[in-house]
Amino acid sequence: MRKPILTFLVLLLTTGLMAQSKNDRAAILSILDRQTADWNAGNIDSFMNGYLESDSLMFVGKNGVTYGYQNTYQNYLKRYPDRATMGTLKFTILNLSFPGKDVAFLVGKWHLTRPQAGDVGGHYTLLWRKIKGKWVIVCDHTS
Repeated sequence: MRKPILTFLVLLLTTGLMAQSKNDRAAILSILDRQTADWNAGNIDSFMNGYLESDSLMFVGKNGVTYGYQNTYQNYLKRYPDRATMGTLKFTILNLSFPGKDVAFLVGKWHLTRPQAGDVGGHYTLLWRKIKGKWVIVCDHTS
């Protein structure tokens, strides 16, 4: 009698974890879709809503490490001062995993189509944390 009960409990827990991952995956992909739309509308203010609004936010790019939400925001404004330099963003997700409770790790490709300024692109990794029920990017490494 113990074996069927144990099997049932394992299946119940596994199913619950998979459902959680599906919901979390959908939430993260929804944030990325919204960020893409915000970027393509020229709205960096709204694009930033996917990031942790804290001094502990870390952005790693070709110029090194930037700490803090405000510094990251200012760097976006400086690098992309107008629609021509912003171009049209496309994200391609290569891998999204959940290495721990309330932690997600995403690897992807980005591409900006910019007819006037020339296309650019590269890869990125995002470390996400679920804080107070909301997924936010706590570290972005884009190259």
